[in-house]
Amino acid sequence: MIRENLAELAAFATVAEERSFTRAASRLGISQSALSHSIRGLEKRLGVQLLARTTRSVSATAAGADLLRELAPALERIRGAVAETMQQRERPAGRIRLIIPRTATEMVILPKLAAFARAYPEIVLEVTSSNDPVDLVEGEYDAGVQLGEFIQRDMIAVRVTKEMRLAVVGSPAYFESNPVPKRPQDLKDHACIGFRFSKSLYRWEFEKGRKALTVSPQGPVSFDDPDLVIQAVLDGVGIGTAMEETLKGLIAKGRLVQVLRDWCPPFPGYFLYYPSRRNQPAALASLIATLRLTD
Repeated sequence: MIRENLAELAAFATVAEERSFTRAASRLGISQSALSHSIRGLEKRLGVQLLARTTRSVSATAAGADLLRELAPALERIRGAVAETMQQRERPAGRIRLIIPRTATEMVILPKLAAFARAYPEIVLEVTSSNDPVDLVEGEYDAGVQLGEFIQRDMIAVRVTKEMRLAVVGSPAYFESNPVPKRPQDLKDHACIGFRFSKSLYRWEFEKGRKALTVSPQGPVSFDDPDLVIQAVLDGVGIGTAMEETLKGLIAKGRLVQVLRDWCPPFPGYFLYYPSRRNQPAALASLIATLRLTD
């Protein structure tokens, strides 16, 4: 009932404030007859007269004045909330809820975060780390970052990284006592550190020319955090995988040995994705413009 009466209550408040059906109708952008009909309907449902009417004037009754004292502040709060919401379309401000794999946060968000915060001080990013693809609407997220192959087709996707490559690595100490694999098939003789993705063990995919094959890693441990996979590799536990871009420093310093690179072709990298272009808040539009890959 409250929802149905909200427009009528607002109309009543306007008439009471203007003390005129003519001026109130003009302010509300409706006809005087429609306004009179609305007020009569409200009074009938409430069972009390809210406005006293003569041919010369309109004023609130005692019941109407009591209602207006409670109603006016509530309507003002509603108007303020609506105005604030509408400003989000024009002014980059408010909270943006993001769901992003930790690796993508390090590659995509952190390098641009300081500049973004300076440019848009009224935007607050609420970042949740998760490797698993999620339903943005169900999870109440504004946007997400994920590899293109895991993004639903009904999402709008914007590329935020260049092509990427999976790196298969081991530590020098590990390869002192184990042969370097030359082909993916050789991995069956190695301790492979698994990475759990979307509640299942990620299978390592390889491709060379027209040959393609998949290897299920078999080893002493698996993690759902790629940083822990690489830490175990550095400790000599076995062979693991991660995005090549994140390992370049460790490889260059000789702390990791990259193998099977010719079997790991590049693939499209991370994309920022979101449900719709319609009525996009200015804050989200600003984030998209900041993270979008431009070269």
